[in-house]
Amino acid sequence: MITAVDTSVLLDLFLRDPTYVAPSKNALRSSLSEGRVVACEVVWAEVSAFFPTVGDAQRAIQGLGVEFSPMQLEAALLASAVWKAYRTRGGQRRRIVADFLIGAHALTQADHLLTRDRGFYRYYFSDLSIVDPSV
Repeated sequence: MITAVDTSVLLDLFLRDPTYVAPSKNALRSSLSEGRVVACEVVWAEVSAFFPTVGDAQRAIQGLGVEFSPMQLEAALLASAVWKAYRTRGGQRRRIVADFLIGAHALTQADHLLTRDRGFYRYYFSDLSIVDPSV
């Protein structure tokens, strides 16, 4: 079992969010007990911005047991197609949003996505299995 993890869950842990740190920690532990937990380059980049150095970020993320999983071509093209559909429906963002890349990576390269942003992912990636630590 492979679980992709979203930025929101990792930041809950690293920033010690008073509401979500415990459920996010428990959900991550559960995901690790079921198999691998991975994060794509977008998640690594977003999370790393909250650390003094990239080395600190790398040690912290890997210390949680999260592996780096680069996006494959299939995921990148899926993100593009979903973003294009978003724009066709009237979406205002003129550049691809990170969440489209994260969702496409999870759908094509993992079995689940561990995230608190379930509304967005359920709407744009309806076939994606979501694990939400906040429910």
